[in-house]
Amino acid sequence: MKKTVVVLAAIVATILSLTGISQGTAQAAPPKTALGGGSGILVLKGGNTASACTVTAVGRPTSGQHRGRLIAITAGHCGKPGQVVLAENAQNRGAIGRIAYSWSDIDVAVITLDESRVRPVRTVGGVTINRISTAPVGFPTIVCKEGRTTGHTCGITWFSDGMAHYSQMCVIEGDSGSPVVVGNTLVGMVNAYYFVSCLGPETGTNMGTILRRLSSVGYGGFRVV
Repeated sequence: MKKTVVVLAAIVATILSLTGISQGTAQAAPPKTALGGGSGILVLKGGNTASACTVTAVGRPTSGQHRGRLIAITAGHCGKPGQVVLAENAQNRGAIGRIAYSWSDIDVAVITLDESRVRPVRTVGGVTINRISTAPVGFPTIVCKEGRTTGHTCGITWFSDGMAHYSQMCVIEGDSGSPVVVGNTLVGMVNAYYFVSCLGPETGTNMGTILRRLSSVGYGGFRVV
């Protein structure tokens, strides 16, 4: 799916000003921003532009070298390692994290989050995530998603190939990374659509594929928080 690009001239100026706090000036801690599967994010691309995407889930690995670290997952084409991430609904509060890993082969990225600025939530819009399943979904399961562009939509699953799924959910640019759920169970993320936005089939990476890759780089046993 193409990345939605937004212009951030005033926002970037605000962020830069936040990094130049003068000595001797007391600064109140910024309020924490609610973030979870379905939240909109902006990944700064340089200059005054950013790509708009959606968070798949927020949680912590329970094993590996990054055990306990608060992270978010999104689509890999949303950004590259080192790029700054903002919460779309709280842009003036500054960066909430940076992309740590991004893989083009499975189209998944990991964002390390600033815990002083983020409050994890399990419910965003019409989606609540209470657990994760690595079992591939198949026909005729109804899957749903929450995206920053099209919100809450559902559709029938056509099939899964073990790595990815294919469904009839409505998705368009900016929905990349959206959590794909069956009830309150996270089963995958949105990555792309075919042919025509909101009409063509949706496809995305299954959670089994995602969790195996996370484990390989020290984020094992990922759990939503």
